[in-house]
Amino acid sequence: MNTFKEAALARSAGMRARADRPSQRSRDETSRANRTPALRVKDLHLRESGPDSQVTGFTGYASVTSQGYTMWDMFGEYTEVVTNGAFKQTLSTPDLDVPLVLQHDSLRRIARTTNGTLRLSEDDIGLLVDADLDPADLDVAYITPKMRAGLIDEMSFMFRITEGQWSDDWTEFHINAVDINRGDVAIVGYGASPLTSASVREPAPALKTPARVIVTDDDVRLRVLR
Repeated sequence: MNTFKEAALARSAGMRARADRPSQRSRDETSRANRTPALRVKDLHLRESGPDSQVTGFTGYASVTSQGYTMWDMFGEYTEVVTNGAFKQTLSTPDLDVPLVLQHDSLRRIARTTNGTLRLSEDDIGLLVDADLDPADLDVAYITPKMRAGLIDEMSFMFRITEGQWSDDWTEFHINAVDINRGDVAIVGYGASPLTSASVREPAPALKTPARVIVTDDDVRLRVLR
């Protein structure tokens, strides 16, 4: 398609209803219709507390809600928006099972909700990921220097769309509800949306009261636990 308008017209003619799902999620992942790259790490801050410090945690956003980013389907480009509140129901799933993985590889897990090392929540920014990492894990040792050097600085997540709707002009698809149970949140080489942030946490001197710092950069906020 040459224009968004042409794509929208073709999309409106080809879809049965506005709730029909996009048939493709990414040019590079057309065979994985339920895997939606949805996070590009905008700013990566690796903090050291001393010469012998080791990685102890990871904090980031696996989705920024209420902000559009460009995707595409068989008809052409369109804007996708994850609605604020889209994660509310799935996060309340009993025994929620979501791992933090490398490049969507289910065997390269570095944290998981079922064993308490991964915590997911939704706030006014989006899907917040907070994980405790084992410095002895070979995958943690593998990814840490790459993130420190800025070689790897993006994320994505895998989920099923359970409720969504096209805009009246067929140029925007709003994801209103998702299911991430037995999906994943992943550190990847490339994602799709240049909206969110993440950080690796290093051991810090003991504090009497944990402090939460919020840094604002181009309207994208990075929350860091010290």
